Formats: sequence, C-alpha cells, structure tokens
Amino acid sequence: MTIETKDNRKTALGVVVACTIGNMVCLTATVSSVFGVFLVPISESFDWQRSQVTAVLGIISLVSIVAFPLVGRIMDKYGGRKVLLIGNILFALSVAAISQVNNNLLHFYLLFALIGLAGAIPSTAMFSKVVSEWFDKSRGLMLGISAGLGNGIGATFMPIVAALLLSAIGWQMSFAVIGFIIFAVGFPATFFLLKNAPRPVVEDPAPRADKYQPNAPSVSLEGLTLSQAAKTPVFWLIIASLGLGAGCLTAVFSHVIPVLTDRKIDMGLATTVMVVLALVTSVWQIVVGLLLDRIKSPRVTAPFFVIAAGGLWLLEAAQNTPMLLLAGALLGIGLGTAFGALPYYISRYFGLKAYGLITGVIYAVVMLAQGLTPFLMDVWFDHYKAYAGSILIIEVCLVIVAALIMLFPPYRMKVSAAEVASVNHGGL
Repeated sequence: MTIETKDNRKTALGVVVACTIGNMVCLTATVSSVFGVFLVPISESFDWQRSQVTAVLGIISLVSIVAFPLVGRIMDKYGGRKVLLIGNILFALSVAAISQVNNNLLHFYLLFALIGLAGAIPSTAMFSKVVSEWFDKSRGLMLGISAGLGNGIGATFMPIVAALLLSAIGWQMSFAVIGFIIFAVGFPATFFLLKNAPRPVVEDPAPRADKYQPNAPSVSLEGLTLSQAAKTPVFWLIIASLGLGAGCLTAVFSHVIPVLTDRKIDMGLATTVMVVLALVTSVWQIVVGLLLDRIKSPRVTAPFFVIAAGGLWLLEAAQNTPMLLLAGALLGIGLGTAFGALPYYISRYFGLKAYGLITGVIYAVVMLAQGLTPFLMDVWFDHYKAYAGSILIIEVCLVIVAALIMLFPPYRMKVSAAEVASVNHGGL
C-alpha cells in the first residue's frame, strides 16, 4: 500500500529532496568520510598513536547503541520533522565543538561522544524512515536516491572541502567550518521541504487513499514490533551480514588515504581513489534500489560483496592509476550495496509499524561495527606497522557476508494479523 497519491506527489518528492540534502551533511558524510583526511594531522599534532585517534569512531558507535533506538522510538511516536530539525542544530554544534579540543585525550573522546549522540538524530537511518513512510512501490529507488545521492555527494565533496580547509586553516578550525556547513545546508532543506507522512485512520479496517491523517498513531501501520522482529531468524541474519559488511567497508573507506600513502602513492591519487569510491557508492545505492524494487529476492545483493573483496585485493596490489581507480569503484559497489539494501530489507521484512525503533536497534549494531573495525585496523597497524593483514581478514569477511545473504528467506512484504500473532503479542 502506498500513500503517494496524485494530490501529494509534489510533497512526497520534496521530502525526498530534503532527505537527500540531509544525508549530504549527516554523520557519515561530514565525520566518517573526512576522518581519513584528519587522522594523520591529529595524530602528529598531539603525538597520539593512530589507534588512539581512530578510537573516537568506536566511541561514536558505542553511544549509538543507546542513541539510535531512542531516536527511532521518538520518531515513531512524534514523526520526523521536528526531531530532525532539532537534531540538525545539535549535530552542527557538536561537530563545531571539536575546534576547541586541546592536548587532552579524554576531552577529545567526550566531544566525539557528543557527536555520536547528536549525529544519531539527523542520520541516514532516520531519513530512511521518513522516505519509507512516503513510498511503497518505488521505495527502493527513493531510498537509493535519498541515501545514495545524499551520502555520495557529501562523502565525495566533504573530503575535498576538508583537505582544502586543512591546508588553509588547520584541522581544528576545519571542524568549526564543517559544523557551520551542516547547519547552513541541512536546516533550511528540512524546514521547508520535509513533511511527516500522512497515516491511515486506525478505525478503518481498509483505509482508502483519502483516509489518511497526518497525525494518526503509528500502530495504524502494518508490521512487527521490535520484540516480534527479534524472534525471526532474518532479523539476526540482517544484523550479522550487513553489520559485518558495512563495518568492514567503512573501515576501508576511512583508511583509503593512509593505506595508499603508506605505499608511497601520491596524496592526490589517493584522494582521487577515495572520491571514486564515494561516487560509485552514491550511484550504486540507486542501482541497488532499482534492483530490489524489480527483483523480488533479497539474494540479488550477495555477489556485490564478493566484487568488493576483489576491489580490496586490488587496492593493496595495484601499482598503476587505472587499477587503483578500478579498486575504488569495486569497493564503492560493495559499500553502496550495504547502505542501499539495509533500510529496504528492514521495511520489507518488518513493515513500518515500529520501523524507527527496529531501524534504530539494527543501525546501532551496524554503527558499532563501523566504529570498531577502523579502530581494529589501526591497532593492527600500530602493532605490525602495515595494514596488509587486516585487509586480508576483511576480504574473508566480505565473502562471509555474501554467504549469509544467500540464507535470507523471501520477503514478508505485507504482514498479516495471523503472522503477527504467530510470532508473539505484546512486544515493544
């Protein structure tokens, strides 16, 4: 059932635009994607080990375990618009606060904990909830556009902006400018274009297109509760596969520049490879969305993680520019698949009734993986003074991800009352 009608199509498309722009300045684009640019300067500025600096990504992930489910539940109850507006302001301020850090590791960690807390609000997961409530038949495509284009454009241009700022004003003031960009770009788009999706009237057992109310409670939507979803095997398969896949590929993404420059690859070429990875990630989320809309099997995404494993091998082995650019493109296919498939799977297996809360829980685990894997890569580097061994482990993990996706059952698509009752009543 789709609520996108002829009367509200313009509003629905405006929502996609708002979510796309919001994703351009979300945590992934403005913090994770620029971290490789600032990693070495921060380490050298305070004489910290790389693993000590990268540990902040793990801190963000640990904070997310609490923040994502809480934000998701709030959005299920109150809708997204006001929550996302407040979140944009808090996130912008938290990023700008990094400009005030001193040679105190605890202070550094506390500021990034605030980024993790505030960044969970205007996040891709929460924008995906808004898009999923507006679209059904074209849900995969619209999720791909909003998350793919948004994160892709942001992750492509923000490292370039960060590199320019770094050379001009240093890494600390660069964070202040990035915080301003988050607010100046994200807040107006959310304020003027993002609207809460209308919801069907609870009392009507078969709501029609004209029976939608903008403030009806979430219980009127189809789907499972969190506790019901957690009792299904596919819930844990999604966490295990895409959590591992997204974590591994995010670790690679944040280390493309250090990995290549440690191999004496020119900084300009290393940055170009990272830009190619980001661009392909963006485009591929749209491709994956189209594939998931048209091919009614979740297993269609499995081969793309094997392709990404090949790209990672190429990143470590290639010696010339074309092969390095190809490596970036193949890795982008894997990362785009992970980001594009996750919100679609959640909506098709568990419905929209508790989408925010379920997404918050799953994304919390994914964020934990995304924070731990870069940290573990740098722990490996600090011990062995090379990334080769950790890269080999990640290649094996990506093949395991593909195997786990092949175990996914068919979509639930629409969850009947009988199905809900057979899982469990009275969940969260």
